[in-house]
Amino acid sequence: MADKAVSSLQDEDLEVLMKLARDKTVAGRKALVNAVSDLFFNNQDVLSDRERALMTDILRQIIHDVEMSVRRELAGRLADIHHAPRDLILTLANDDIEVAHRVLVQSDILHDMDLVEIIHHRTMEHQLVIAMRKNLNETVTDALVETGNEDVIKAMLDNTSARISKGTMEYLVDQSKRVDTYQNPLLKRPDLEPDLAKRMYWWVSAALRQHIIKNFDIDPAELDETIESSVRSVIDNHGRAVEQPKHIELVERLHEEGKVTPRMLLQVLRQGEVPLFEAMFGKLSGLRPRLLRRMMFEPGGEALAIVCRAIGIDKADFASIFMLTRKARAHERVMNPRELSRVLELYDRVTAEVAQRMLKKWQRDASFLNAIRVLEASDTSSDGKK
Repeated sequence: MADKAVSSLQDEDLEVLMKLARDKTVAGRKALVNAVSDLFFNNQDVLSDRERALMTDILRQIIHDVEMSVRRELAGRLADIHHAPRDLILTLANDDIEVAHRVLVQSDILHDMDLVEIIHHRTMEHQLVIAMRKNLNETVTDALVETGNEDVIKAMLDNTSARISKGTMEYLVDQSKRVDTYQNPLLKRPDLEPDLAKRMYWWVSAALRQHIIKNFDIDPAELDETIESSVRSVIDNHGRAVEQPKHIELVERLHEEGKVTPRMLLQVLRQGEVPLFEAMFGKLSGLRPRLLRRMMFEPGGEALAIVCRAIGIDKADFASIFMLTRKARAHERVMNPRELSRVLELYDRVTAEVAQRMLKKWQRDASFLNAIRVLEASDTSSDGKK
């Protein structure tokens, strides 16, 4: 009974296919694709292997002769089919992205090496779509990272189902010093190890530092000790030509003479006199030494920007102070130019009045990191309303 049905189907439909095959017009090509694909999908259970191969071969040979809308429709029909013809799936996956999109995202016919070949030889749009594919293996994510395209890599990082090798993850964490857009998706990945998150603490924004402390098994006291150690190292590296009491005495005398100015502050720092700079900065800001040291060397530099804004240090001098304090701890990290751009944007955004209010608060309360987080959240909220 089944053989008879197949024979009848074959006789009737092969005649239609032969007639359509002789029609070389665009409409004829479209009709042929529709006829073959209808036969293929509707009779999958009764077609023999030879007939199925014939249908596949017809589609593969004429697929490039039909308009994109037909190819796109065919790709949409094939994307979810587990037994779809592999050769045809590969053809569609390498087609223009409008056609390839559904297949690249959904088809389980594609192997890892198929995806790697497409990443290497097709467009950035193909790479972006592959980056969003569920359950990518490390072979594919490594190939995506090798493209060096920041948008592609960010899309892959946003895809939390993608598996990333330990070595590649370490590389991306290091790259996040230079590429800010990697930071947030990296810190939201469930496979980011605490040691790597702690490494990122030194170059992300204040809000992301709060995220690290809240979501990773990291002791804030340990981070504080690391910062204090960094400060002590900076001071030790520059030496103490004058003992602390003499520094205080000198600064008191200079202050009485009206010589403790922002310009003097910058000059002292350029000469490498870090302890004297600290004492002068403390005199101008009214902040306690321990808190002041944290602000000077805290990752991000947000607090330093606000204090400088509050005490009347202009933007150019602040930029110089910021870069010099980063250079003082260059043994830990290389300064990212984007970090300077980000902190200067904060300097511009915060008015002198707001900065002075925050400074007065810090003179009483050392919780400056939380204050910066609140300021950033408030600024983001107000931007969203505009």
